[in-house]
Order: sequence, then structure tokens, then C-alpha cells
Amino acid sequence: MDAQMLGGALQGFGCDKDMLINILTQRCNAQRLMIAEAYQSMYGRDLIGDLKEKLSDHFKDVMVGLMYPPPSYDAHELWHAMKGAGTEENCLIDILASRTNGEIFQMREAYCLQYSSNLQEDIYSETSGHFRDTLMNLVQGTREEGYTDPALAAQDAMVLWEACQQKTGEHKTMLQMILCNKSYQQLWLVFQEFQNISGQDIVDAINECYDGYFQELLVAIVLCIRDKPAYFAYRLYSAIHDFGFHNKTVIRILIARSEIDLMTIRKQYKERYGKSLFHDIKNFASGHYEKALLAICAGDAEDY
Repeated sequence: MDAQMLGGALQGFGCDKDMLINILTQRCNAQRLMIAEAYQSMYGRDLIGDLKEKLSDHFKDVMVGLMYPPPSYDAHELWHAMKGAGTEENCLIDILASRTNGEIFQMREAYCLQYSSNLQEDIYSETSGHFRDTLMNLVQGTREEGYTDPALAAQDAMVLWEACQQKTGEHKTMLQMILCNKSYQQLWLVFQEFQNISGQDIVDAINECYDGYFQELLVAIVLCIRDKPAYFAYRLYSAIHDFGFHNKTVIRILIARSEIDLMTIRKQYKERYGKSLFHDIKNFASGHYEKALLAICAGDAEDY
């Protein structure tokens, strides 16, 4: 039935955008994939292709983005961040600093299938320096899981502290090796020990010692280890307020996290910044684009 309704909404010259929003934002990703299959067998056409053809601008990005399974959406975002002139580093940071081993593995597979290209090789050719080394390490998806060793935590914290003092190439490598390969649980202990040794928070230390995308990536990794929803709330806030509503970032986070932790991200956003995410999107976006974002964000009554 949904496929039939979508077929009707996409027919003719006009396009019933409200209908598209009502259906696609109110179904989960697995349901949307089934709708796309039904659409294909009913009309002999690709739903994503029709959406791309009929829609435009950011509204198109939202509606098309909703149609990808999560690993394919990550792959799609990474591909577009790297192809063409220049590289959108923040997209690489957001995705690779936050995904689990399993998510990274599936994303690499999807990337290969969709673009007949190797994600590692593309990252290698589009980035440089220690920023590249750290991304290359993350994209392996080989972080330890669940393992802790309190005795080793103090040792690792010492290495991190030295790396913030000495800043040689070798120290930078050791720093990113620890942040990319140790388990989340182990790193909580390491950060605690770091605070004890240095009297300083690890994020402040990294910000003082390093700069550029390398520093941004390291901080993103630390923030994701500590509290992923808080990291994304912070990224949304800065995309909306510091970059005059950076559409790509807002769309990417809302779609990618919509079935993982968006509820928690919204809660963190409101607690931390005083205004709801719903309120801020309403303030900056407009038209059907705004409607679609708000529908994904699913504002509570008190958010209006």
C-alpha cells in the first residue's frame, strides 16, 4: 500500500511531498527497504532513482538518505565526502570516530559494492599525515572489545601524557594507537589515570598540544568513547549555530542515528544547550525540508 501511495505521490508534474514525508519518515529502515522492493515490482522502477529525479536540494538529500540501509548510507556519505574537489574532513571524522567494529566492517563492504572502490585506499589517497594514519587505523575496525587491564591503564595514560609533552612523530603514533585500538572500557580507565597524572582532562590536553584535523579527530574519538549521544548533540549544535546550519552534517546525523540513539541525542541537546533540537531546526530550516527533518527528529509536544 505504501509503495502504491508513493507511486501516486511521484506521478505527474507535481509531487505530493507531504505524502512522501508522511510515509518515509514514519517507517523504520527495514520497512522502507521492503517498500522500495514493492515499488520496484509494482512500477518496474527504482524508488531511489525516482526520488532523485523528482526532488531537489536538501529535501532530496533527506528523502534519498532515508532509503539506504545504515552501512550503505555511511558508505554513501564517505564517498561523497571524498570525491570531487577537496575532502569533507568533518564527515570522515564524524563517521569513523563513532562507529563500532561491526558497523565499520559492514560499511567497508557496502562501499566496495556500491562504488567498486576500496574505502581504505580512498581514505589513504584523499588525506595525509597523522590525520590519515589515525583514520587508517580506525577503518580497520579492530578495536579491542570489553577488555580491561587496570595495571596497563596507568602505563597507557603515561604514554598519552608524554605524547602531549613531546609531540614527536613517534609520540603522535603512540597516541593514536592507544585511542584507536584499546577498548572503550579500558580507555575510560586510561582517561581517569591521565587526569590523576596530569591534573588535566585529556580533551584539554589534546586541544593544547595539537591542531588541525588530527586534533579534531582525536577529540572526537575521546568524546565518542565517553558519551556518543553527547558527542552528536555537540556536533549538531555546532553545525546549526557555528556554521549557519551546515545542512549536510545535520541531515547525516539525524538519518544515521535515527534508529540508534537519536532520542538520547535530543535529550542531551536540550539539557546542554537549553533549547530543543526541534526548536533549533524549526528556526533555521524551512518548507518541506524543515518538515522532513522535524518528522525524523519527532519533536515532543513541549518542544514546539
